[in-house]
Amino acid sequence: MSLIVALALQINPNNLPIGTKGTVLVEPGQIVETKTGRVMTAFEVAEACKGQRLLFIGENHATTAHQQMEAKLVESLSLAGRTPAVGVEFFHRTKQDVLDQWTKGALNEADFLNQSEWKTQWGYDYSFYKPLFEVIKAKAMPVVGLNLPRDWVRTVSKGGFEALPLSVRMQLPPTLDLKNKNHKIVFDSLMGGHDMGPGTANIYQSQLLWDHGMADTAAKYLSVRRPSSKDIFVVIAGSGHIMYGQGINYRMAQRNAGKGPNFIMIQSDKPVTVSKGLGDYVYCTAPEPKK
Repeated sequence: MSLIVALALQINPNNLPIGTKGTVLVEPGQIVETKTGRVMTAFEVAEACKGQRLLFIGENHATTAHQQMEAKLVESLSLAGRTPAVGVEFFHRTKQDVLDQWTKGALNEADFLNQSEWKTQWGYDYSFYKPLFEVIKAKAMPVVGLNLPRDWVRTVSKGGFEALPLSVRMQLPPTLDLKNKNHKIVFDSLMGGHDMGPGTANIYQSQLLWDHGMADTAAKYLSVRRPSSKDIFVVIAGSGHIMYGQGINYRMAQRNAGKGPNFIMIQSDKPVTVSKGLGDYVYCTAPEPKK
């Protein structure tokens, strides 16, 4: 679960001056291609990904319409003749064996949730994510747990990257790159533009660790595969890790693991104007009633 939360309304994370200049209007229920303003379907997005090796999807966690769209997009890629593999923020690297068993159809749902430790790995009600995992299982799609153990992230949020034990740092890139000013702009906007005190720098480093770590996992997975023109790797994570191409996507490009379009999901109960740089595609849904 991401540490970054919008704490104020004066800075709108969906309207930052990053990337493609200009704005585009998106209405609830629409997928809009930001470059052209064209309204599209999930299948049209899948077809537009022809020739792409990567697709990045940024969600609002535990938001029914967003997880349903993820399932539609992944299934649409398959129907369009692609062979997707899906990398997810929801699981740590350590659960890869269980995820492989799910893909193979060797586990029923109850065993999958138990052995993967869903409640402690992710915590949100599985019903939100069930449509995605049912598509993955039905199509026998590889699913990759991208995330890092939470205690690593907590350690960095309290004491910075150097607080990690050497045994952990050896599993990660040697340093956290702090030079991406656009990423810091995104982070600050999601923090509401507020300095949260002496711990802000460490919180920022923990966010960078998440991005670096998930990009590292995805890059390592892709590095040992024999690429096919039909293959496409779909990264699904919180939108803060994807938006403006400055998170996992940026770090994967640094590792020469490829680039791909960004599909960002937002919520609004009325038409909303967003920056064209937010993503290549923006999907807007009405806010869901609080339970």
